Amino acid sequence: MMRKLTSLPSGRVAKWVILALWVALLIPALMLAGKLGDVQENDSAAWLPGDAESTVVVERAMKFQAADTVPAIVVYDRPEGVTAADMAKAQADAEAFKGVDMVVGQPQGPLKSQDGKAIQTVVQVRNGDSGWEGIHEVVGEMTEVGEKNADGLGFHVTGPAGYASDSITAFSGEGVLTAITALVVVVILLLTYRSPLLPLLPLLTAGSALVTAQAVIYLLAKHAGLVANTQTNFILTVLVFGAATDYALLLTSRYREELRRHEDRHEAMAEALHRSGPAIVASAATVAVSLMLLMLATLNSTQGLGPACAVGILVGLLATVTLMPALLVICDRWIFWPVKPSYGSSEVTKESVWDRVGTAVSRRPRIVWIGTTLLLAVMAIGAFGLKADGLSNKDQFTNKPQMAVGEEIQAEHFPAGSGDPVYVVAEASSAEQVSTALSGVPGIANVSPPTVKDGQALILGELEDAPSSTAALGTVEKARTAVHAVEGADAQVGGNTAIMLDTREAASRDSKVIIPIVLVVVFLILAALLRAIVAPLLLMATVVLSFGAALGVSSLMFNHVFGFAGADASFPLLTFVFLVALGIDYNIFLVTRVREEALLHGTRRGALTGLSTTGGVITSAGLVLAGTFAAMASLPLVFAAELGFAVAFGVLLDTMIVRSVLVTALTLDVDRWMWWPSKLFKQRDTPESPAGGPDLEPALRGT
Repeated sequence: MMRKLTSLPSGRVAKWVILALWVALLIPALMLAGKLGDVQENDSAAWLPGDAESTVVVERAMKFQAADTVPAIVVYDRPEGVTAADMAKAQADAEAFKGVDMVVGQPQGPLKSQDGKAIQTVVQVRNGDSGWEGIHEVVGEMTEVGEKNADGLGFHVTGPAGYASDSITAFSGEGVLTAITALVVVVILLLTYRSPLLPLLPLLTAGSALVTAQAVIYLLAKHAGLVANTQTNFILTVLVFGAATDYALLLTSRYREELRRHEDRHEAMAEALHRSGPAIVASAATVAVSLMLLMLATLNSTQGLGPACAVGILVGLLATVTLMPALLVICDRWIFWPVKPSYGSSEVTKESVWDRVGTAVSRRPRIVWIGTTLLLAVMAIGAFGLKADGLSNKDQFTNKPQMAVGEEIQAEHFPAGSGDPVYVVAEASSAEQVSTALSGVPGIANVSPPTVKDGQALILGELEDAPSSTAALGTVEKARTAVHAVEGADAQVGGNTAIMLDTREAASRDSKVIIPIVLVVVFLILAALLRAIVAPLLLMATVVLSFGAALGVSSLMFNHVFGFAGADASFPLLTFVFLVALGIDYNIFLVTRVREEALLHGTRRGALTGLSTTGGVITSAGLVLAGTFAAMASLPLVFAAELGFAVAFGVLLDTMIVRSVLVTALTLDVDRWMWWPSKLFKQRDTPESPAGGPDLEPALRGT
């Protein structure tokens, strides 16, 4: 049954049917994928769970018409001192801002700073259905007003609205990211296959998978409540391109081998799918299941990212085992030009670098795995210096956008927390007690008189520190302790700073809960695949060690080379899930081949043959995946740069060191105990197994 299923995409008629079905699928998929931006939720509150305190405050404060607005803090500056004409312009601009669509209420200001060098106006912008995109348009119109006839007067929009606008500008580089990702894939495939034509097929397959995945995610977000945002989209792009290309590499490598053994290309593809299909499916399933576990997160952004990326992996798998085989068979052997694999020819069997690595490791495997483990453990020490407590708004960009410049000017000339207050909602009967409690909190500069409506009171507190700073987060924690202590007040603290605090706490909880579950689930998948316990335990240990080493090196790079202020609160969890899932991916490719060879020749020879036969293609796959994640640095966002670097470095570390050296050394040292308690554990090496290195016959070469 399995052989019949795997031979279907390579059928003489079926290949054309599959191609036609994909073309028919892509026509509506292209239209739906283009609408993905319409259902993205990019405001901070939408990322939080419904029971977070700041989320509840948003709902309770709706009657005061403050919950669905964000402040745009307009800052003017003139180093030599603002003039009367500057004040007149700021006043005229404030009146003009009221005419901008989505601006609500009366602007606060303009207010001149005490040193006379800056002016501040606070404008409330409605956060409507269009989310950040709508705010971006409002900020653009306000900027046109402010920069007109400025006569040297500096103009900047900062605060939450400025941050939203600059974020949309940063994410507008997703088209460039896609182009760079595709270019990386093409270059690596050209170097791998030395064929100008062959890279087009994996690229077409990955592109089709990406468009289809985006269409499915749009439908899930539109009709099934999936939370999607711009972060989801750019991670999906690199993940689908990387994973789909990896699977295509493994399939193509086995197909090229089978073309030398089968005169009929349809038979060659059927055999290639039959041999490589189980490993590809198992790898994709492991990644997809690991990503689906992110649905256990309380942070909505992380919760939505999991199934979205799992959809991308599964669609990439579907494209690899249907569209890619059909395209390869349709194109025939000439697609490999100029080195076409002809029937009956033999692969060049000169000693490869992986043969030499295997021979070197096999001499003293125990010393090798102990030394490698110690090296990775030393690298992991740097993880203790990782500052994953979240980033302030201005620190979330690798460049210095308008919002960051405006925030610096505002902090220099005005109270740092002005314009973006803390919101406290309480029972009206306890408004005075709550106001008194809030006034006594260190870090709260001023407290506004309560606004009462329908038995509820809204109290605003101005922060002494910048709203997105660590000090401001601490102030919100103290404010919550103070107002919660007022009996019968049912007081809750919200606002943009409180949203940041709740996001950080939710991310911390998610890491503690999800990471252990991912480890258990991946272990169970490996145990079922390998029918053993020892091998999955050792593989899991190597991947966790690899993750720690990647995190340690990344932390050192972030702090001392790139100069980043810290990392997003969800960074450790996302890095862990990607590296563990993708790291196990490559171990599955290697160990399934080792097990296949061990069944014939014993574990020792199987380990060396498995490394030799999979080394080249897995290295190419690792380079592709690392290159696609590294492309994330093209976005001017610290989160993208950090996640891209950590995953790219971790994948390379796993591909070059962990899989080839550590896993091979462990397999050679542990020997047949790797497969305990399966039947393979009882099988000893065949007498002809070499003592030093692999005796590789051409018939064993493949993926």
